[in-house]
Amino acid sequence: MKALPNISKWKFKKLHKPDFNFSKLCDHKFFLPSYSEYAIRAIEPGKINYKQLESCRRALRRGLGKIAEIKFCIALSFPLSKKPVASRMGKGKGGIVFWIAVVRAGKIIVEINSSMPIEHINVVLKKALSKLPIKTEILKIYF
Repeated sequence: MKALPNISKWKFKKLHKPDFNFSKLCDHKFFLPSYSEYAIRAIEPGKINYKQLESCRRALRRGLGKIAEIKFCIALSFPLSKKPVASRMGKGKGGIVFWIAVVRAGKIIVEINSSMPIEHINVVLKKALSKLPIKTEILKIYF
């Protein structure tokens, strides 16, 4: 996974929530994986947080073992803040609670290189797809 951005160098650390108008978000330049045989591609736009991405990574690693190369193509680059539950109005914006990755439709999320049989890889990828909160599909590239 890509590292979190260095927010100590940002002028404003707590950003506004973007307008998640997901009907307009489509990523045309990331339709095919760059270097691998298999990929997981987002069909619909959405947001993915660290726990969902980590559970997807664990499912892939358990099924494919240490031999397979797994490359995540998205980064958790957007902070979301939240105020405490029992706080009153005012006194500024809440602290950063977690980071999310804003994913557009068509974006490659994970690329995988493995020499295992296709049937086994499809089973593992379907388990990993169930961990993500958005609709995704499996891509198989023939070189």
